[in-house]
Order: sequence, then structure tokens, then C-alpha cells
Amino acid sequence: MRRVAILISGRGSNMTALIEAAAADGFPAEIALVISNRVDAPGIATAQANGVKTLVIESKPFGKDRAGFEKLLQATLDEHKIELICLGGFMRLFTAEFVRHWYGRMLNIHPSLLPSFPGLDPHGQALRAGVKISGATVHFVIPETDAGPIVMQGAVAVVDDDTPDTLAARVLDIEHKIYPQALRLLATNSVGITGDTCTTSTGASASLDDTLISPTVI
Repeated sequence: MRRVAILISGRGSNMTALIEAAAADGFPAEIALVISNRVDAPGIATAQANGVKTLVIESKPFGKDRAGFEKLLQATLDEHKIELICLGGFMRLFTAEFVRHWYGRMLNIHPSLLPSFPGLDPHGQALRAGVKISGATVHFVIPETDAGPIVMQGAVAVVDDDTPDTLAARVLDIEHKIYPQALRLLATNSVGITGDTCTTSTGASASLDDTLISPTVI
């Protein structure tokens, strides 16, 4: 069973989805540690309520010294024998060196169908572009923000009266479904990276019948 750390900065709703999934019999990963870089992150209490060990490594005292913060973070990950990392709303940029060290072992989730709409306000970006389908993407972390080989995506229809908030709520439901599934693939060595793309092996395949068309013409 792979030992996983989840890094958070806020409420950690995706963290909760991962913890709940990992509690099921047969799940191939254990959420061994939740680390927050903010002492006031609501997700800390949620993780503790679910019996998960939590630690706070405050990033604010380090200021722009990202390497100094990461040195302490890495020591903590090593101490707890962490094998995989999931980012769950972790609002701190990493150095390229840290990301390269964890390449292929660190996942992030972004609320858009990457490579479309990276960065801030993805739902507003999607609505301004007039797309009819949006969603969420789990990807491996690379030094570039909201990039990296895509592990899994999930889609929802966009409707005419959507606001960024209503769209975000539907996409969040998709996030909670695909993040645990992506972690399962990674923990069972069912994903591989070839160049800039990710491939899946046993136990994962696309269904040609699993289509989403929006809008639907009646």
C-alpha cells in the first residue's frame, strides 16, 4: 500500500474525497499525512476528524525563500516515508528542483479541461469563451503551472444561465470522483508517462459509449 501525503492550504474538499476513498477496503493507497502551509486551514480539522495525522509547516515565515520551505517539507515527507503526493488546493509554488524530484509521483487537480483555461478563474474563462463542455483534470505536476501529463479528466455540460459559481459546483462534484480514481491508477502503477503524455494500462480504458454532447437537441 502506497503512503500518500496531501498538501492543502484551505478547506481541502478534494482532500476529504481522497480520505474517504482511501478508507474503503482494497484501496491501494493510505493517506498517511495531511500537511498545511497555513495554520488556519479548515481542512486540518476535517483530516483530524477522519483520523489522519496532520502537520502545519507555515510557508509565510519563509517569504520568497521557496527552497528553504521545501527543505523542511522534504524532510517531513522523508520522515513519514511518503511515496506519493496529492495537492488539494495547495497555494504555494514549488521550485523546479522540488518538482523534478517528485516527477511522476505528485498529482494536482485543476477545475478545467486542460490545456484550456489554466490559472485563475477557470470557470469565468470557460463561460467567457462560450464553451459547451467544461470539467476537471488530474495531472502530474511539472514546473509549469497547471501543466504536465494528464492522468484523468471528467466533463460536465455548461448551460446558458451558468455563473462561475454554479459551474464550479458541478465541476467540484466531478473533481471528487476523478481524483480518487487517478490516485488509484498511480498507486497501482497503472499509468505511464511517454514524453508529455500519460498512458493507462490494465484496469483503465475509455468507453466509446461514454459520451457527453452539449447542448442536447430534443
